[in-house]
Amino acid sequence: MPRPTLLAVSHGTSDAAGAHAIAELVEAVAARLPDVEVRAAFVDVQQPDAVDALAAIPGPVVVVPLLLSSGFHVHHDLHGMVETRADAVVAAPLGPDPRLAEVLAERLPAASALPVILAVAGSRDPRSLTDAEGMATVLRERLGRPVELAYLAAREPDLPTALRAHPDAVVSTYLLARGYFYDLAERQAADRSIALPLLDGGPVPEALVELVISRFEDAAPTLTR
Repeated sequence: MPRPTLLAVSHGTSDAAGAHAIAELVEAVAARLPDVEVRAAFVDVQQPDAVDALAAIPGPVVVVPLLLSSGFHVHHDLHGMVETRADAVVAAPLGPDPRLAEVLAERLPAASALPVILAVAGSRDPRSLTDAEGMATVLRERLGRPVELAYLAAREPDLPTALRAHPDAVVSTYLLARGYFYDLAERQAADRSIALPLLDGGPVPEALVELVISRFEDAAPTLTR
């Protein structure tokens, strides 16, 4: 019996470097799953649109959100588009997860004992708040030093407020790749130390590939129930 298609859905970005980095992540996942058809789609900005991409897949599908937390896109867009498909399921978003903390830690300055501000995109959906707090906890445990949250949209404290409250902190960007929110974080951080996003333009971290695959593998069995 053929395995379900993995439809990797990200937000989409007009930033060429960010779009390329996410495409490389999808390609790395496909290379690790030679017996699975892996496709990419987006909820905004880029094409193909996730709804259209799902409609073009005739068999069973696992939709894997390349999104770091629960929120509107996961619960409205993605779960909404599979409601009429008995052969489609939405996997859990990527975060919070210790594998993300591993990559975030690698992005921070080496041998630093400074506190960290974890800058997240932010959403009004309360489920995203729980996920952001969960990721801060996981990173705090991974680093063994203070980790404070700041939001780039929708919630408080915003990044400038957090930087004033923690003037010696470094900024960790809890973002998948370059794009609007990373550019905003750079502007708001001004001359402060700011880490690159999870996909920094270099080789795709193996931890991220493993995370996407594990979300797919965890969700695939639910298609047979």
